Amino acid sequence: MRSPRNDPLDAHSPERTCILSRRTAPREELIRLALGPDGQVAPDVRARAPGRGAWIGVGREALDEANAKGKLKGALQRAFKAGDLDVPADLGERIQAALRQQALDRLGMEARAGNLVNGADRIEQAARTGKIHLLIHAADAGEDGRKRLDQAWRVGGGGPSGLVFPEGRTILSMALGRENVVHIALTDAGAARRVLHAINRWQAFIDPDAGLERGDA
Repeated sequence: MRSPRNDPLDAHSPERTCILSRRTAPREELIRLALGPDGQVAPDVRARAPGRGAWIGVGREALDEANAKGKLKGALQRAFKAGDLDVPADLGERIQAALRQQALDRLGMEARAGNLVNGADRIEQAARTGKIHLLIHAADAGEDGRKRLDQAWRVGGGGPSGLVFPEGRTILSMALGRENVVHIALTDAGAARRVLHAINRWQAFIDPDAGLERGDA
């Protein structure tokens, strides 16, 4: 069984500059855009596409506004040093979808690596014994179930409450390839950081001002 890649947050991350705000930040906090051979700009949230990239560090609302006014295209033309490029009108929606998928893929990877457990009874036992680094509840999880596991996590020295995932149990179950996934617990500290980073990155793009309730990952 393959293990996930080494935690990218453990190593020094080079800085990049947002082409819209001119804010400089570690590349892990920004989103890369790539220019395809057909001249179309596309999200490259894993930063793996070949060639020159452009980086953005603003939320979707600001990106959509800049795109509608043509400011984004101008900034991209300068970044890519190309006059003829196509910026899709729905670029913001495509980035949001890509970040969502990356968060779901990360959960699936950690599940396959054995760094994740689900099932209320198993999670409660692990939480009470201090083996949980991040607790996640599906958006449609029952209040009683959330409170029960949150309490167990606190007893084991964890955070005050688990993170409420933006999607329901159906999506989580599909991501993990398991049935009826309502609660998730990360039992590895590195895995917890990777998952939390992917979720926060996705949510920060949707609403940069909204903080996620999160644990001690």
